[in-house]
Amino acid sequence: MLREIRPAIVMILAMTVLTGLVYPLAMTGIAQFVFPHQANGSLIEKDGKVIGSALLGQNFDKPEYFHGRPSATTDTDPKDSSKTVPAPYNAANSSGNNAGPTSKALIERVQADVDKLKAENPNAPVPIDLVTTSASGLDPDISPAAAAFQVPRVAKALSASRGSTCSSSTSPSTL
Repeated sequence: MLREIRPAIVMILAMTVLTGLVYPLAMTGIAQFVFPHQANGSLIEKDGKVIGSALLGQNFDKPEYFHGRPSATTDTDPKDSSKTVPAPYNAANSSGNNAGPTSKALIERVQADVDKLKAENPNAPVPIDLVTTSASGLDPDISPAAAAFQVPRVAKALSASRGSTCSSSTSPSTL
C-alpha cells in the first residue's frame, strides 16, 4: 500500500513547490524586470510621496475636474460598527454592488445621479457609466461620451476660476 501512496505524496509535494513557490517567484521576478512600474501597482508620486495609483479612481468633486464612475466601496460606520457608510474608491475594500435591477435603493441612487447630471447638462443624454459603478467599485476610466458630457461644466468652471469668458463650445485644448 505504501508503494501506491508514495508516488501520490511525492507528486503533491513536487507540484506544491513548483506551482506554489517556483512559478509565482519566477513570474514576480520577470514582472519586476520587464514591467517594474506596473508590477509595483502603477503608483503615482508627487514630491517623492505616493499619492495614489493610476489603476484606482479618485474622488474628484470640484466642478473643474472630470468626475469618474461612481464608486461602490464602503467602510464600517465609525459611529455604529454594525452598519456601513460609503467610502469612495476605498482600495482596502474593493467590491461591486450586489443590488439588482429591482433594488429600490439602487434605482433611487441612479435616478438621483441622473437628475443631478441632467441639471448640469440638460441638452445631452446621460452616459450610463456616469451613473453605474464598475464591478470593483474602483474603476478610474470613463468613456469618451462621459468625458464629452462633462466638457461644458468643466469649461465653465475653468473659465470662472480664471476670470475669463469661455463658452461651452470652446475646445478644451484652447482653455
